[in-house]
Amino acid sequence: MIFHPNDFPSADTALNDPDGLLAFGLTLTPELVYSAYQQGIFPWYSDDQPILWWSPSIRAVLKPQEIKKHRSIRKAYQQTPYTITMNEAFTETMVHCATIHRYGQKSTWITDEMIAVYSQLFHHKKAMSIEIWHEEQQVGGLYGILVANIFCGESMFSLRPNASKFALIALAQQLFHQNIDLIDCQMMTPHLQFMGAMEMTRADYLNELNNPSNLDNFDHSRQLISLKF
Repeated sequence: MIFHPNDFPSADTALNDPDGLLAFGLTLTPELVYSAYQQGIFPWYSDDQPILWWSPSIRAVLKPQEIKKHRSIRKAYQQTPYTITMNEAFTETMVHCATIHRYGQKSTWITDEMIAVYSQLFHHKKAMSIEIWHEEQQVGGLYGILVANIFCGESMFSLRPNASKFALIALAQQLFHQNIDLIDCQMMTPHLQFMGAMEMTRADYLNELNNPSNLDNFDHSRQLISLKF
């Protein structure tokens, strides 16, 4: 059972079935969560479950410089008056991700407890968000954790066509300019594959975590973003 950062077993001891399940606990703190990400582990659970910690054998990743900027996305961006920001509405983005209905899901895994903990990590500049706005209403966005040279994406949402694609391209653009090497997407989806995601083994991912970090120089300030195609 996990109570402290040094309680985590090695990520490579995670179960094969269900793939990646490593441990469980009853408490969630910013220190515990950030330590988990530093070890290639993340929490994923529902309100009616204990806190489950995972490190999948294969995860989806995306290199910022290799994101696919399809012609259809560029055309949609040019035709729609969206505003894109970074770190303007972190907690609100989490709430949107938690409350939006997703096909095939009966409930959200983004609990109130997680929103509180991740918002604290954002306050300490260990998390970031991208927001998509249309006529002063947030219509898309994503959020995640910054660790080593990796952005660990947690969730995204889209209330208008292509909004989550714009958010992902904006994220990749910002990370590339700030020398962040990898976007950890956790689970592969058709949407992520369309945008250029590929699979990476746990061993290779843990090696990426051991690379020297550039986060000391990361500009965490609120920013207005213009997409470059």
